Amino acid sequence: MKQWISRTALAMTAAALCATPLSAMAQAWPAKQPIKFVAVFPPGGSVDQVARILAVPLSQQLGQNIIVENKGGASGSIGTAAVAAAPADGYTFAFVFDTHGVNPSLIPGLPFDTRKDLAPVTLIGTSAMVLATFSGSEYKTFADVVAAAKAKKNVNYGSIGSGSLGHLAMALLAKNGNIDWQHIPYKGGGPLMTDAVAGHVPLSIGSVFVTKPHIDNGRLRPLAVTTSKRSPELPNVPTVAESGFAGFDAPAWWAILAPAKTPPEVLKRMNEEVNKALKNPEIAKKLSAQGIEIVGGSSESARVFIDKQIDTWAKVVKDNGIKAD
Repeated sequence: MKQWISRTALAMTAAALCATPLSAMAQAWPAKQPIKFVAVFPPGGSVDQVARILAVPLSQQLGQNIIVENKGGASGSIGTAAVAAAPADGYTFAFVFDTHGVNPSLIPGLPFDTRKDLAPVTLIGTSAMVLATFSGSEYKTFADVVAAAKAKKNVNYGSIGSGSLGHLAMALLAKNGNIDWQHIPYKGGGPLMTDAVAGHVPLSIGSVFVTKPHIDNGRLRPLAVTTSKRSPELPNVPTVAESGFAGFDAPAWWAILAPAKTPPEVLKRMNEEVNKALKNPEIAKKLSAQGIEIVGGSSESARVFIDKQIDTWAKVVKDNGIKAD
């Protein structure tokens, strides 16, 4: 009996010793050093803004300094690759945009496996994209656009670039509805809006954040939004789904990722703290000003969402032979 107890005690002690390093690290985290938020796009854009908005409350909640580092390029894949290769110690996180769900099918030879090398922490939020036309346009509704395109009236639309979510959403609509319209890629939202409000391009598809100021001043007329539900920022604008394309849903989105082998206790803690910050009315207001509808939720729900985005847009890219700029 004594021998049995002794062996059991030894086994329990060994198990406890094996568990100690991980548990101790999770309990101590993030006392070791400042946390780095890698915004995978340049300063001034929505990813940068979201990272900086959340860095303030999370720094206070975690009791640790948070540094926001911009590492843009290649539709966010350069910064994402840096995070995928970073030590999985809970001190490096990526703030990504919807391009994260498109890059695996659009950029050949990515230096990381999107699903295997990164662990979703939280889906921060989503936003509609807006299909709009200039104030003097003949198009009054989305149905007018579809009718013109089906009548082969040479309908052109602009997006922020080839392979952008707006481009892919319109390509998906064209495929589903047997519609013929032509894509004009621009180098970002600024140049797109300049031509859109002047009527140099008859239709534009861009984020609520980029488009709404021009809708508010009457220079653009919104025709439809791409999310499954109407945008809180544009409640009178119908969805594409309401306009004859049942089930259509193409949201812009923002998420936080970590290196894949980050300890689960750390991922859980960060997820909890991000959700807490998202419930802060002041933070919610700031994100809403960016056109973002807060989602939050578990890491697993974020993984399911991102995986679905990757699969959806991979098919669109393949079916339409779409290439990046």
